[in-house]
Amino acid sequence: MEWYLKVVRDNYANFNGRARRKEYWMFTLVNFIIGSVILRTIDQLFGLTFGGEGLPWYSQNGILSTVYSLAVLIPGLAVSVRRLHDTGRSGWNFLWVFTCIGIIYVLYLAILEGDHGHNEYGADPKGDENQDPFAGQREAYQDPNNPYTNPHTPNNPFDSDRPV
Repeated sequence: MEWYLKVVRDNYANFNGRARRKEYWMFTLVNFIIGSVILRTIDQLFGLTFGGEGLPWYSQNGILSTVYSLAVLIPGLAVSVRRLHDTGRSGWNFLWVFTCIGIIYVLYLAILEGDHGHNEYGADPKGDENQDPFAGQREAYQDPNNPYTNPHTPNNPFDSDRPV
């Protein structure tokens, strides 16, 4: 949820810089859950739907889900452009979604790992995590009784100080 709030609250209309994969996909997931699941269900329960009579419930538009979609349109475009910047592409590549093949291309770029280090769009949003993806997590999960996290534990069979 913090990634979603980072996009909506802190970078509402920020089209500059880079967005890592985790930021983009967490925003997309939470946006889908809020807009397509929760708000559409509320629209259906309270009869706030319009248009699409005779269509299934998931094809009908609702007032709350429509207002929400308009509210997150700009941050959604901004995080998509920043995601393209992370892969070293211009944000104008997002216009490919208006073609049939282009949707697959933009999806590929969203899945693609970002450039390591600084590129023309800014600093690496991962920072030093590219060198060590588990940086900062090892200290939080140190267990003195686990022989695989503490190399000086007597039970460690790979300890070079132990005689074989």
